[in-house]
Amino acid sequence: MCLGVPARVLDVESRSGLSIAKVSIGGIVKEVINASSEPIAPGDYVIVHAGMAISKIDEDEVEAIFKIWEEVEKVIEAS
Repeated sequence: MCLGVPARVLDVESRSGLSIAKVSIGGIVKEVINASSEPIAPGDYVIVHAGMAISKIDEDEVEAIFKIWEEVEKVIEAS
């Protein structure tokens, strides 16, 4: 199973012809390759998988994802 996680874009720069984004995932800052066909900018949200930003998502989707994760955590804690 593959898992993509939402991340907030902090910065974007071009390096050796690649678009490199600095992102925050749960407070951890990482650099990822922008493999999305859409341009991204600081403040945007992306789905990160295997070190690459694979798609841009809106803030409403991010909030929905976090709500689902919170519910999963509650079920795990209750077991």
